[in-house]
Amino acid sequence: ELENQLMAKSKTLDELQQSLTSNGSAEQTPEAQSLRIAELCEMKDSIVNQVAQLKASMESVLEQWRAYDEIYAEVSLMTTRYLYCIEQCKPSGEEASLEALKKQVKTLK
Repeated sequence: ELENQLMAKSKTLDELQQSLTSNGSAEQTPEAQSLRIAELCEMKDSIVNQVAQLKASMESVLEQWRAYDEIYAEVSLMTTRYLYCIEQCKPSGEEASLEALKKQVKTLK
C-alpha cells in the first residue's frame, strides 16, 4: 500500500515538474521552483529506499516467524507424545506385580 502511494506521489511530482517547465509561475522564479521540485524528488527517493529496506526487513521477520511456528508445532507434538508415554508408563494403583507389569508392557506394545 505504501509503495502504491509512493508511486502515485511520484506521478504527481512528475506532472508538477512537467507543468513547471511548460507554464512557469508568477509567485516564484522557475529556478526556485526547480530547486524545490528537485528537493522533493530527493526526499521521495529517500523514502522509496527506506520503504524497500523496511519491506526486506519485514520479509525477514515474517520468514523467522514461519520458522518459529513450524518448530513450535513440532515441539508441541513431541511434548504431547512424551506426556502420553509418561502417562502410559505410570504403574496402576496395584502392587507392581509381575502380572501387572506384563499387562502394562502389552498395553504399551
